[in-house]
Amino acid sequence: MSDTWTLSTLNLNGIRAAVRHGLWPWIDAVDPDVLCLQEVRMQVGQMKPGDRKHRAPEGWTSSRADAEKKGYSGAAVWTRLPVSSQGIGCGHAAADHEGRVAWLDLFDGDDRVRVYSIYFPSGTSGDERQAIKDDFNAFIRDHLRPHLDRGEKVAVCGDVNTAHTEMDIHNPTGNRKNSGFLPHEREWMTELLGDGWVDLFRAHHPDAQTYSWWSNRGQARAKDRGWRIDYILCSPALAAKATACSIQGREPAISDHCAVHATFRR
Repeated sequence: MSDTWTLSTLNLNGIRAAVRHGLWPWIDAVDPDVLCLQEVRMQVGQMKPGDRKHRAPEGWTSSRADAEKKGYSGAAVWTRLPVSSQGIGCGHAAADHEGRVAWLDLFDGDDRVRVYSIYFPSGTSGDERQAIKDDFNAFIRDHLRPHLDRGEKVAVCGDVNTAHTEMDIHNPTGNRKNSGFLPHEREWMTELLGDGWVDLFRAHHPDAQTYSWWSNRGQARAKDRGWRIDYILCSPALAAKATACSIQGREPAISDHCAVHATFRR
């Protein structure tokens, strides 16, 4: 057995499209022990019998939260490591209806590691969705805080839909009034980290200006005009075991996002 294990997280922007754009060759190349996915946009019930393209590899454990609405949202955690328990949802009605939270507990020696895959709401479509986003952000902060209080090993992975600082966005001045970079969203992120969560990429790369999402407009990806809105947030107990964290970059273009990777000592 290796003395390390690896974790990757990726917003798929639809698993059907991601498969067409090379999801499986990418998974084979990255070879993660745990893979968190967001915006799956396909319900388990929509899969045909024997469909292996849109589900976890054979022999892996999958915790998958489907949205009630077809073709929308969805989150999953896939792993080949031993699992003690798993579940979906967090108790926030809107988020749970939209399949935004999946989790599982891994064995790490004598300890448990809780891994969440969370697809945070976006507020870009208007005031109503912004209000849902703000409400969820406040709720999930309180929901997750007991893990810190108990000193547990926890990774919160996913598309947070918020760029924290000016280093995390190509054009901070032009985006100050846009959802995802609003002052109160950035302050929420500061407070979340103030609770004790570690932004693992930033902890390992304090000066890097690297993005994880690019608009489909204006050749944003080709020109690397992006946002860093995808995170691996770790409790201090788990962050202390991290040996590396990286952002994949613009290639391969499996979705409009790219993956974040981390490695941990067992």
